Amino acid sequence: MSDDASRETAATDGGVVEHRKLIIAGTGISGLTAAIYAARSNNEPLVFEGTEPGGQLTLTTEVDNYPGFPEGISGPELVNNMKTQAKRFGAEVKNGVLKSVDDSSRPFRVELTNGDVYTADAVIAASGASARTLGIPGEDELMGYGLSTCATCDGAFFRDQKIMVIGGGDAAMEEANFLTKFASTVYLVHRREEFRAEDYWIDRVQEKVDEGEIELMLNTEVTELHGTPEDGVDHVTMVRNPEGHPSDKLDDPETEEFEFDVGAVFYAIGHTPNTEYLEGTGVQMDDEGYVKTKGGDGGGQTATDVEGIFGAGDVVDYHYQQAITAGGMGSKAAIDADDYLENLERAAKAAANEPAAAESDD
Repeated sequence: MSDDASRETAATDGGVVEHRKLIIAGTGISGLTAAIYAARSNNEPLVFEGTEPGGQLTLTTEVDNYPGFPEGISGPELVNNMKTQAKRFGAEVKNGVLKSVDDSSRPFRVELTNGDVYTADAVIAASGASARTLGIPGEDELMGYGLSTCATCDGAFFRDQKIMVIGGGDAAMEEANFLTKFASTVYLVHRREEFRAEDYWIDRVQEKVDEGEIELMLNTEVTELHGTPEDGVDHVTMVRNPEGHPSDKLDDPETEEFEFDVGAVFYAIGHTPNTEYLEGTGVQMDDEGYVKTKGGDGGGQTATDVEGIFGAGDVVDYHYQQAITAGGMGSKAAIDADDYLENLERAAKAAANEPAAAESDD
């Protein structure tokens, strides 16, 4: 039976819209790289865009560290180019958010939040991780225009400016330390007196404080960002209370509100992997929800504990979280999925030939 015929049959079977060899969740760099490789392997991937089409890179106005673009390229342009490339080789991209994957039988049953159901022989989870934000005024307008969630991506754009980093964990410490390469001064803002970061990072930051490169703003929070997309961040509104968590104590007479000039703000308050749709499966995840893959050497590095489900990009990688590493993992996932699908096809052909062989023996 042809692929088209099998899809039509599936559409009439239990409300399934369509059957595909491969479904890819996410159109960030990892998902689109996987789509390019999978399409070139004639696996005709169906790619769902999710709630953040293009992933976090679409929030970056200029990408200067992706190889092959000496003059840089905007995040949205890079993503759109990759999407066009994937479609050129036969990938299909649709709007849709995965709600659940049923791995209790094969093929996998993939349900979207709009109620549509698809089946697939293999699934690549490349749905990324969403940076946590504060939800304060000015955030939506200035994201990518002086407000960023990635120091290694955007730090170099703000040379010799005052740069603010918000957070109190390892990520905040690491980003503050990194940004001293560019900033006139880095201001590390934390809503409590004590940091939750490891002693290693606290010590590294304290060295920079002693050298005058970092200033600590403790028991302090940013409540509003000011600026324009044209000119970037201009200043922020802040509140401070000696007991910490000042935004919860605005009526406290000890809470002080003030304005502070700054050229850029970096959030370093963590990421949330978009893996809710895998929670009912046998895919193993860590306490934060990041997918655990086989790793190691050789093939199958992106395989999960469920045969036929693979993980790529920021749903797996909570450390590097770079476009180039996401792309590399996307290519691995597509190659691993192709190997899996070929083995599946060989097994199906062998099973189909067994009755014929048995009849000939008779």
